[in-house]
Amino acid sequence: MVKSTVMSSAASNQSSSSAPGAGSGVAVNASPTFSPLYQQIKALITQSLQSGEWKPGELIPSEVELAARFKVSQGTVRKAIDELSAENLVVRRQGKGTFVATHHEERAHYRFLRLMPDVGEAHQADNRIIEVKRMRAPAEVARMLDVKSGDSVIFIRRVQSFDGVPTILEELWLPGALFRGLTAERLVEYKGPMYGLFETEFGTRMIRATERIKAVLAEPQVSELLDVPPGTPLLSLERVSFTYGDKPVEVRRGLYRTDRHHYHNELS
Repeated sequence: MVKSTVMSSAASNQSSSSAPGAGSGVAVNASPTFSPLYQQIKALITQSLQSGEWKPGELIPSEVELAARFKVSQGTVRKAIDELSAENLVVRRQGKGTFVATHHEERAHYRFLRLMPDVGEAHQADNRIIEVKRMRAPAEVARMLDVKSGDSVIFIRRVQSFDGVPTILEELWLPGALFRGLTAERLVEYKGPMYGLFETEFGTRMIRATERIKAVLAEPQVSELLDVPPGTPLLSLERVSFTYGDKPVEVRRGLYRTDRHHYHNELS
């Protein structure tokens, strides 16, 4: 079994001793929880992203403006922005500035979908929604979502096809309290990436994810949905996705055909 991290986590919220006081720069905490100054600035910028001060796709203040706001050097702000950019929380655009990252960007469509074609370029899948229902969270799903067993969750089952070939069978669980109003009809009529819908209509942005991957054999019901013989080797992937504050907001289990695709990840 392989465990991988898809995205780096956002900076943790800092204690009040790290926050800038009125008329002063950012205080450097000398306690055992001390973090470098740029990390404190990174945490403060992340807090602004989390609170919605700057919305997905919006331009954030310049490094000069942020340096004045936090009363630190521009170099300190630049280092903080560098890390946020590396974690895909913000996007730098030459000559335009730094923008809050969004799942609607083309470059973001494959950040969590790592199944790539053996031949040709990656492209968006066609989705067939099989089932959407509100249910009580099974104990294991509740544990992964950090909710109480029996709390309301939304369950989604869908098949994703590439060039007419069913390739991915997915089951998703989402906290019911966060995704009120999510229906099969809304998922069918929405033509963009699912994470884009979560971001735009439910104010939930996926920041990072952890995955567990192993090989399995197709069971009869699965083989029918993926149009493969029973016993066909498949890639099984279990993912927990997190939003700001390291809060789990999605459990996703997928079965992948790999006769025409492969799982691609970059390690650094």
